[in-house]
Amino acid sequence: MNTQTDLAKEGGKAGEPGTPQPADGLKAGLKNRHLSMIAIGGVIGAGLFVGSSGGIAAAGPAILVSYALVGAMVVLVMRMLGEMAAASPDSGSFSSYAERALGRWAGFSIGWLYWFFWVVVLAVEATAGAVILEGWVPAVPQWAWALVVMVVLTATNLASVSSYGEFEFWFAGVKVVAIGAFVVIGLLAAFGLLPGSDNPGAGLAHLTDAGGFFPHGAGAVLTGVLMVVFSFMGSEIVTLAAGESEDPRRAVTKATNSVIWRIGVFYLGSILVVLTLLPWNDPSIVEKGSYVAALDSVGIPHAGQIMNVIVLTAVLSCLNSGLYTASRMAFSLGERGDAPKRFARVSAKGVPVTAIWASVAFGFLAVYFNYAFKDTVFTFLLNSSGAVALFVWLVICFTQLRMRGILMREAPEMVTVRMWLFPYLTWATAGMILFVLVYMLFDAANRQVVLLSVLVAAVVVTVGLVLDRRRRTAARP
Repeated sequence: MNTQTDLAKEGGKAGEPGTPQPADGLKAGLKNRHLSMIAIGGVIGAGLFVGSSGGIAAAGPAILVSYALVGAMVVLVMRMLGEMAAASPDSGSFSSYAERALGRWAGFSIGWLYWFFWVVVLAVEATAGAVILEGWVPAVPQWAWALVVMVVLTATNLASVSSYGEFEFWFAGVKVVAIGAFVVIGLLAAFGLLPGSDNPGAGLAHLTDAGGFFPHGAGAVLTGVLMVVFSFMGSEIVTLAAGESEDPRRAVTKATNSVIWRIGVFYLGSILVVLTLLPWNDPSIVEKGSYVAALDSVGIPHAGQIMNVIVLTAVLSCLNSGLYTASRMAFSLGERGDAPKRFARVSAKGVPVTAIWASVAFGFLAVYFNYAFKDTVFTFLLNSSGAVALFVWLVICFTQLRMRGILMREAPEMVTVRMWLFPYLTWATAGMILFVLVYMLFDAANRQVVLLSVLVAAVVVTVGLVLDRRRRTAARP
């Protein structure tokens, strides 16, 4: 068990003896307000804003059921992760727990897969931000905007962990305020209570007036699940960030307990507003995007530009957190001997500089591939990392099944957050995730993503098993 885990058993408040502190040089630079906003903003990605229109078109109002199913799955996964993280805060989070519960090969494999996922996300988000910025300032080419965005947020992460926290606090704050205002204004307009609204105010009628609640049949709910599941990735970031906070246990507990209302308000609430303001088959939902179309129906001027600002904020937030998350996972892997030891070195300010540079270097390379080899190399990177989110959630399930027994034997008083109906809900969640993966194999649009992700995962797991075996052999007398 590492230093951080040992200290976590001693209890105490931030700044007092026995307080859980970041291991080996990482500094507790994240304040409680940072962690609170990271927890809230972590479930709001750009995918919610730009990807929901496709889901609505595919499932109609039943997309609400799709969001509810995936949201329930995320709530259960976060509850499992929260149980482990509250008892033993660690910068490697689920990767460290998997190593301890399932074996070193498991921690190695899921850690590197997670790192790979986020460095590819860096390229996706940098490009998405560059597209918006080029639209505003076309004199600057798209690749230059992508470079600017990456450089600025790299500098932020290199400065200190508090710089990352401060940027993320304001990025997440914009998203939270924007969606909160959207939900309130939209519901008032939907029920005819908003003065000056252009919307007819049909109440809940649009949920059933265009072919019923299941216009494409109940099976479309599963299609919707495949389309929305990836927009939830990022909920687990708070458990990595908690390792550099003033009070890790309190931060994780608070984030875990609040995940239900966060998903309910930001995902289900905002999609419900779209579906009450417009019929699901209104062409503007696909043409303009669901949120822009909804704002236009209310009569809010410049809705498209307003949404561009919000989407850009979400993109920058995701990029900022992606770089932070990838670098901390690389740091943890280096600390455990599963990556170059240089990754575990930190600056005087407690920042893992080498881990950040290694992560951003691959991110820059992925951005280059996106512009130079978009249909070949970058498409492969994108598809081969696409199902990693589901792999991570599945590993968290199997890890928690073993970790509960370990924690109850070694430090039962530290298990302050508990998975509901253990082990039945844990097994049920693992079954749900496996079902989604198998169902993706029978969906033409997702089959390649699953197959390539499984291929890459198999390679990484094989490397992990070989290295683990070599270490065991070398350790024998």
